[in-house]
Amino acid sequence: MRMAFLNYHHLRYFWATVKEGGVTRASRRLNVTQPTISSQIPELENVFDRPLLDRQSQKLVLTEAGQICYRYAEKIFEMGHDLVLELQGQPPSRPVDFTVGLANSMPKMMVHRLLQPALGLPDVGRVRCYEDRLEHLIDELASHHLDLVIADAPEPPNRKHKVYSRLLGESSVLFFGTERLASGYRRGFPRSLDGAPMLLPTHNTALRRALDRWFSEQSIVPNVVAEFEDPALMKVFGEASAGIFPALAAVEADVRRMCDVRALGTAQGVVERFYAMSTERRLKHPAVAAVSEGAKYRLVS
Repeated sequence: MRMAFLNYHHLRYFWATVKEGGVTRASRRLNVTQPTISSQIPELENVFDRPLLDRQSQKLVLTEAGQICYRYAEKIFEMGHDLVLELQGQPPSRPVDFTVGLANSMPKMMVHRLLQPALGLPDVGRVRCYEDRLEHLIDELASHHLDLVIADAPEPPNRKHKVYSRLLGESSVLFFGTERLASGYRRGFPRSLDGAPMLLPTHNTALRRALDRWFSEQSIVPNVVAEFEDPALMKVFGEASAGIFPALAAVEADVRRMCDVRALGTAQGVVERFYAMSTERRLKHPAVAAVSEGAKYRLVS
């Protein structure tokens, strides 16, 4: 199938004709003659090989193909207008979407807490979240496919892209379990964790490395029942009484309410840190700025 070449001058003439309600008004807006517009809209129809306007009608009526074409043209020229404004350092004329990349190991409850300030902002449109390995997310960030990356580790060393990393804050870590497990292992904590059934993050996470050091310092050897890359899945197993699991003190109330579990105690000295990465030294995207500012009140810095 031959790929049609879209002439954006023709598309603009069509878009202006529909938006202004006729060729006469469109010619005034674009400062071109009426015959120019009247002759070039058919050229656009030839590209699509179908009519865009119903010429049997006495007034301007779009065909089904014309309605589709107009919807796309509206988005194209709105984005073009916003592009000019952004490169001139001016705020966009309509809400901008917010696309954020999340490291696989990010706790979902903390993600919600950190992104909450960006939800409902008048100048922010749709929020899109993608999960992946941190290295791939940084590649996507550098390619401007993402506005922000949130991770539980700073950017990797020997990075090939220039990104700016900011510490959003940190949270201490608690151990949780069902009421049966909590009541059985709370007494004598943390020594009671020696031999206790434990659900832990996988070894490739910063939290697991910190917990392993803490267990070693406390001379505790837990019975590791299962390991998880996804913290949300670990909490599901914990709620099913498969074992005791760690979670952030910053979201303790959410964990207890959603998982019906109890806190046993704190892993003293263990903290999980969260970082925001962007390609901007000075935060311009309203959602990125809101997330960075809001973290001051949602995390213990």
